Amino acid sequence: MMAAPQRLVILGSTGSVGTSTLDVVARHPGRFEVVGLSAYQRVDVLAEQCRRFRPRIAVVPTESRAAELRALLRADGLSTAVRVGPEALCEMAADDGVDSVMAAIVGAAGLAPCMAAARAGKRLLLANKEALVVGGALFMSAVAAGGATLLPIDSEHSAIFQCLPEDRGRWASHIDHIVLTASGGPFRSRDPATLHSVTPDQAVAHPNWVMGRKISVDSATMMNKALEVIEARWLFDLAPECIRVVIHPQSIIHSMVVCRDGSVLAQLGTPDMKVPIAYGLSFPERIESGAARLDFLKMQSLTFDPPDPARFPGLQLAWDALKAPPGTTAVLNAANEEAVSAFLSGTIGFTAIHSVNARTLERLPPDLPADHRLDDLLDLDHRARRAAQSVMKELSA
Repeated sequence: MMAAPQRLVILGSTGSVGTSTLDVVARHPGRFEVVGLSAYQRVDVLAEQCRRFRPRIAVVPTESRAAELRALLRADGLSTAVRVGPEALCEMAADDGVDSVMAAIVGAAGLAPCMAAARAGKRLLLANKEALVVGGALFMSAVAAGGATLLPIDSEHSAIFQCLPEDRGRWASHIDHIVLTASGGPFRSRDPATLHSVTPDQAVAHPNWVMGRKISVDSATMMNKALEVIEARWLFDLAPECIRVVIHPQSIIHSMVVCRDGSVLAQLGTPDMKVPIAYGLSFPERIESGAARLDFLKMQSLTFDPPDPARFPGLQLAWDALKAPPGTTAVLNAANEEAVSAFLSGTIGFTAIHSVNARTLERLPPDLPADHRLDDLLDLDHRARRAAQSVMKELSA
């Protein structure tokens, strides 16, 4: 007898991870049932996804976008219920009729629905690194309390996860340290003295990966790797000094585990997010992802270099923030989101992103209570954004 389909919600279905997830799902008819989708602004794309996958629920952030989506769906005779706002996202993620949640919303906005899915004991496919960067111990406690299954989707963390025993209790006995690989982005070999003139179009032109604009800028500054260091600390319960980063321009080795006996375990593949997505969807099995196969005979070399602190000054902020009081990583994330948004809109220059991040950390020492809750983190996130905006005004004065 065929098993019941895995009932899936995709938070952020119109982004790069969301669309790749639907591509993998479409390759396996009958294995998955798309129950819910959400999008922030690409209503036309969301409507097309609803036409193809027929979800029960679709969530958008505002009433105006809901009206637009309802009109598009009504024209096609679709019965998908359109809901609005953050509470609707959380309700969809925790719905009893949902087995798995792909968390692909970019930024701190994804924390609340991720927490809701964790508390409801869902199979949580985590592509939203900010849930751990902001949520940290609180988020991991929700995962444990809800009995959720947490599966990392970022290629680096999926690689580490794939190299470790399925029994989480044995991880500590295996790991000496882990190595997160980084492509170095589009400015890996550019003179740091010229980075002040980088344009948004140049910053989002990643040489290896197809990603959204925000994460592409984070790759160019290597703040994405800083956030991944923080994410890895919580995912794998590692001390900050046990997490290292190397530049690997080919993006073939996605990350490595250095074992206590000196062995090195690595996960390799083409740079395609469909591979970790397919692994997360099917774990502990493996299914066809649609990604191109790695051809070793066409690989000329695999190279590794240390990150250049002059070119990527923001990377060190990860270890600094992890050693600072709780909540510091949430301040760092909020500052970076505000700075990247300002850069993409042309308000600040590329090199100002690091200045905003560093000055916001100096200006707003976190003051979370020992027994802090989600509302405390969201309040800190809000205050950090205001502080970052104030810093940007000063820099442009």
